[in-house]
Amino acid sequence: MRRWQDRFSLTGRRALITGASSGIGWAIAEVFADAGADIVAHGRDSDRLATLAETVRATGRRFDAVTGDLASAEETVRVAEDALAGGAIDILVNSAGIALTGPATEYSLEDWNRTLAVNLTAPFLLSKALLPAMMARRRGKIVNISSQTGVIALADHAAYATSKGGLNALTKSLMTEAAPHNVQVNAICPTVVLTEMGKQLWSAPEKKDPFIARTPLGRFGEPVEIADLALYLASPASDLVNGEIVMIEGGYSSI
Repeated sequence: MRRWQDRFSLTGRRALITGASSGIGWAIAEVFADAGADIVAHGRDSDRLATLAETVRATGRRFDAVTGDLASAEETVRVAEDALAGGAIDILVNSAGIALTGPATEYSLEDWNRTLAVNLTAPFLLSKALLPAMMARRRGKIVNISSQTGVIALADHAAYATSKGGLNALTKSLMTEAAPHNVQVNAICPTVVLTEMGKQLWSAPEKKDPFIARTPLGRFGEPVEIADLALYLASPASDLVNGEIVMIEGGYSSI
């Protein structure tokens, strides 16, 4: 049996992480680099990506940056092409996401379409682009960062919940095609995570307090907690885990 450090190691792997210029994606890039992976970081903020590059390279790992608006199908395909131009991709983490919330009866079609484009269509297009080579090599991991809102109901989240519920379904569907080729596809469904976006959406006491009171653990999540779970799902330690929708939300959905 290999030592546990080897089972959780990403040495020799190259990971494309979307939404890596902030929040959960940034934390995943740091954790993956610390575990030995070379990082291809996608984001829209070049200055933030340059700062992340310093952090990753300090671990001795290679860093490449790709930019593009994932609301555009054409730019999403180009992101995949740019990532592959630097070498094979062993791990895809679909972390980029937007949360445009509001009552369904007042929600604009423009916001609906953009939410689904970034949160659901982009992961599909990136997976479509990267899966063939993973399947041919009989080695690869796709980790989709979904949300507890894709499983349970929250008010004012119609578009976001639909996009994340769809991402969960996409995860399971891709698994059926990828698993026979030794490629694992899984999704993580976090609670509110204290990223800048999470703080902006959930800082008001009238929203935060009832939610935390409903959560047995009594708190929101931290980005590194999601990154650590992503590390497990991206590592050899999780090779038998496939098509799972993994809740990480302090017990909210269990009561």
